[in-house]
Amino acid sequence: MRTQLQELRQLASRAENRRTETGIPRVAMVQGEIPEHQLAAVYDPMVNLILRGSKTMTVGDRTFRYDPATYFVMSVDLPAVGSVHPSENGEPYLAISLTLEPAILANLLADLPKPAGGELYSPGFSVAPVTPDLLDAWLRMLRLMERPNEIAALAPAYEREILFRVLQGPLGWLLRDIATPDTALSRIGIAIQWIRGNFAKPLRVEALAEMAALSVSAFHRHFKAVTALSPLQYQKHVRLLHARSLLIAGEGNATSIAFGVGYESPNQFSREYARQFGLPPSRDVARLRQKGPRNAEHLLAISNG
Repeated sequence: MRTQLQELRQLASRAENRRTETGIPRVAMVQGEIPEHQLAAVYDPMVNLILRGSKTMTVGDRTFRYDPATYFVMSVDLPAVGSVHPSENGEPYLAISLTLEPAILANLLADLPKPAGGELYSPGFSVAPVTPDLLDAWLRMLRLMERPNEIAALAPAYEREILFRVLQGPLGWLLRDIATPDTALSRIGIAIQWIRGNFAKPLRVEALAEMAALSVSAFHRHFKAVTALSPLQYQKHVRLLHARSLLIAGEGNATSIAFGVGYESPNQFSREYARQFGLPPSRDVARLRQKGPRNAEHLLAISNG
């Protein structure tokens, strides 16, 4: 696997310290020190492979650390805190990711034998050891960056192979449940999408449970198992992340933005913001701006790294 990793690192060496598009649909890369040490974002469903260095990911009260011997699967949109670290010899962090598309997964699953269902009350994210076959599929995909005229013809096949290799591994059930109707994970995903699109509105757990076709108690258990957060905590995290990005971009003051993301009390917003990010809004934004104007981009654009 060492030779495979070395070639992948060379292919991805043009990545910047921000989400860098490869020209291949849904495939991105990132390299170097992320300005925000503990990067907070709503992460899209993805398969993330570390090529150099390591990454720590915290979702709710659960923390994972992964390195070039592992890959990370996130099957639902999750607000998380990530921190990246260089390799032991000081070389910069380097990673590639594939954003998951449920329609592509469903098409692939239609060609495969139907396995047993997913685990009950299981998280929507986890880490697993990488395999030579998975690295080989990634190699063929990234080599297309040097042959862009072949992307349209070959990238779909290589994407299917990457997904197939993940499906055959210990985290395969996560991918299956994304694209399989009536699994607990897919039902919770419906509620998550509603919260992300309507985070400023009042949240009624009973309505979300009905949307997911679950009892209120079952909905709570599944939601907490999948996201490591309660529905209200999830909404709060999304509100605060969105508010932070607006503040950094200078699109209003703390009071107007607090009301805009759904808070009824600016004081409550300031307290919860400080609890989440370590400083009240004005001081946090001043600190981030001192680190450079591109921090706002990182908070929004690097959530697939």
